[in-house]
Amino acid sequence: MTQLESARKGIVTQAMEFVARREDLDPELVRAEVARGRMVIPANIVHLSKSLQPMCIGVAAKCKINANIGNSAVTGKVEDELEKLHTAVHLGADTVMDLSTGGNIDGIRQAIIDASPVPIGTVPAYQIIQNVKDPKDITPRMLLDMVEHQAKQGVDYMTIHAGVLLEYVALTSDRVTGIVSRGGSLMAGWMVAHHQQNPWYTHFDELCEIMRAYDVTFSLGDGMRPGCLADANDRAQFAELKTLGELTKKAWDHGCQVMIEGPGHIPMHLVKMNIEKERELCYDAPFYVLGPLVTDIAPGYDHITSAIGAALAAQAGASMLCYVTPKEHLGLPNKDDVRQGVIAYKIAAHAGDIARGRKNVRQRDDELSKARFEFDWNRQFELSLDPETARRMHDETLPQDVFKSAKFCSMCGPKFCSMRITQDVRKLAGEAKKLSLELATV
Repeated sequence: MTQLESARKGIVTQAMEFVARREDLDPELVRAEVARGRMVIPANIVHLSKSLQPMCIGVAAKCKINANIGNSAVTGKVEDELEKLHTAVHLGADTVMDLSTGGNIDGIRQAIIDASPVPIGTVPAYQIIQNVKDPKDITPRMLLDMVEHQAKQGVDYMTIHAGVLLEYVALTSDRVTGIVSRGGSLMAGWMVAHHQQNPWYTHFDELCEIMRAYDVTFSLGDGMRPGCLADANDRAQFAELKTLGELTKKAWDHGCQVMIEGPGHIPMHLVKMNIEKERELCYDAPFYVLGPLVTDIAPGYDHITSAIGAALAAQAGASMLCYVTPKEHLGLPNKDDVRQGVIAYKIAAHAGDIARGRKNVRQRDDELSKARFEFDWNRQFELSLDPETARRMHDETLPQDVFKSAKFCSMCGPKFCSMRITQDVRKLAGEAKKLSLELATV
């Protein structure tokens, strides 16, 4: 049985118990949320039998982040992708997607799955494209066979662009940036060439049976997501979202777990509305959002533009955030880009969790603040999201061990540190209070 089927039967699986301990939640709550479809545990039975440490994605749990890695036809080796994987996991990525599009895709994916303690996601269509001379040559059988192939390897969740329907393609004709999803554009091209409906959609029942057999979680892709602010909240985006809601129910009927992928490029004031609309149309299935990016004018800094939107989305109820790196729109991310993307999104997810008042989530902030006021520099580094960077930046100017207990840093120096001055003021105030009490008793 899948995690969903077990939950519906009232069974708390080992994976659910593990997740409950990680999240500090009652196991019965985890089971109930999975049964309702409001939480997923992406855990392919193949990966679960190896290195996978189960985790959950859902509004009742902490907000999660995903890191994308993978090579391209132009660059990327197995060693490079494993290095990116280790960097992402070390810094706290909750899931990793292998989006490789060139070279030895099978070998890279298998190496990543075997080495990963976190769930691995893919977009099966990418590998199919590599296997054919022309995308128009793709057949429904190829799609289904590739899903089964990747499921057998141990992939935990797959992006399936089943909501991109033939009748929706025309809705993108007036867009500034058209269809920006790679998987969505590929399916649109196939449908227009063949004058047929999306095979992911027409063969969805068969697809569900394959996914169910390995307990692979659906990540229903947003092939019509807006690629710029000008295209946000248009008819194409919301038409697809409604279809994804219909497919969610169908997948649930087959016993499959489902989460929904979301935009994209969205102005700040529309982020909350997008989260609420997904929850309404997709029956509270977990929402997995890319950013969203809240402005289009910062290539090279899109880990920042998107982290702003991601924090708003997390506060509004998004369950997982797909990171964006500084290289977005510019090139294939390297290890340093992965680092920057993961940290930016850990900040966004944590900020969202604080805003939602999640249990004990602010404890680390309060502990770091206490260490900062007490000038316990080593404790500050330990509590940082990125201890290596925090320590390096401090030590650039004050590297000696003696400065690890100094009551100042290089920003203010010994005379202008406000926290040290505050401590002195408190000490003087305490002494004055003590003196006044002594005088009052004379």
